[in-house]
Amino acid sequence: MRRRAVVTGLGVISPVGNNVDDFWNNIVSGVSGIDWVKAFESDGYPSRVAGEVKNFDPTAYMDRKEARRTSRFIQFAVASSGDAVADSRLSEDLLRSEKVAVIYGVGMGGMDFLEAQHCVLLEKGPQRVSPFMIPMSIPNMAAGTLAVKYGCTGKNLTIVTACAASTNAIGEAMKMIRNGEADLVISGGSESTVTPLSFAGFGSMTALSKSPPEKASRPFDKNRDGFVIAEGSATLIIEELEHAKKRNAPIYAEILGYGTSDDATHITAPDTNGRGAIASMRSALEDADIEAGMVDYINAHGTSTPLNDVVETRAIKTVFGKETPPSISSTKSMHGHALGAAGAIEAVATILAMNNGWVPPTINYETPDPECDLNYTPNKAIKKSINYALSNSFGFGGHNATLIFRNFAE
Repeated sequence: MRRRAVVTGLGVISPVGNNVDDFWNNIVSGVSGIDWVKAFESDGYPSRVAGEVKNFDPTAYMDRKEARRTSRFIQFAVASSGDAVADSRLSEDLLRSEKVAVIYGVGMGGMDFLEAQHCVLLEKGPQRVSPFMIPMSIPNMAAGTLAVKYGCTGKNLTIVTACAASTNAIGEAMKMIRNGEADLVISGGSESTVTPLSFAGFGSMTALSKSPPEKASRPFDKNRDGFVIAEGSATLIIEELEHAKKRNAPIYAEILGYGTSDDATHITAPDTNGRGAIASMRSALEDADIEAGMVDYINAHGTSTPLNDVVETRAIKTVFGKETPPSISSTKSMHGHALGAAGAIEAVATILAMNNGWVPPTINYETPDPECDLNYTPNKAIKKSINYALSNSFGFGGHNATLIFRNFAE
């Protein structure tokens, strides 16, 4: 009999809230966390808006010395994991085991510190570069730091598949539980790339929205003009069912299916027919052993870029049919696109939607696009019983990942 993977703890740091309750209340209410960039002077940049985490104090989660020696994306991971571990009611003794793994998704790592140290190199010379530059910059240090913090001696992996990274991380964590390689996995993603170089790079690609904050992230709207860079982290405690039941852990949902694929078409643009997205969703449905018609809600990748939203719509139509597709929304309309952390943040939103019986809205939806003609839950959440939910993530390099969650039932 196949081992079952359930979610027993949640933690989130995001532009719309630094704890699960605030995050959910703002998401279901359609509150936007997108504003003008505060992290640096953005005059002269093509885009000047971002989804920044607000009122975040790393010393609430670590001492000042450690905070000085960790990049913002690592601090976010420590914060969201701490909340998830507490939420799951995990003891220190239980975490210190070879059967406890850490699998995290990160897209770009410590861009903030890397950029700052490059300036030090140019202005003051190589002898002044911080000895912490490498451990504060490389993407694997979120997972590595969590292992050190909790004493997890099991497998420790960082997945870097661009914007699909943390969805892949959660899916691989589920497989590890199923296969008996771990009894518990700390999984999710973290990212903090609201930095000058990141903005310049994505801006040169003409990928970012040039609109003001109140119009910037508008997935599936005809007048969408690009995505909004965001930051944040989300952590899920993923546990083998019997292991969770034995310690009377809270159970939010079961991870039922996982699919992943690659477009093998272009380094940044999706396949125009949605080939990879279709394969990823179909693979997840097959893994979950359910029919497409059983899915009640899709948390779309929904980046608000002209091409992605059309391609994802085509892919959903192909997989689910044109007659009665499930309710759909893009929560990126509120929290922006957190790149490698996006899938984990959206997984939390999807699970909370199931638990609370509400489909979050796609805000800023004003003008229908004839090529995006599905029900995207415009502007206001709707009350709906959600038993099965699907979450999509697609990334540069053609990476696609899909998760299917089910409301827990014996």
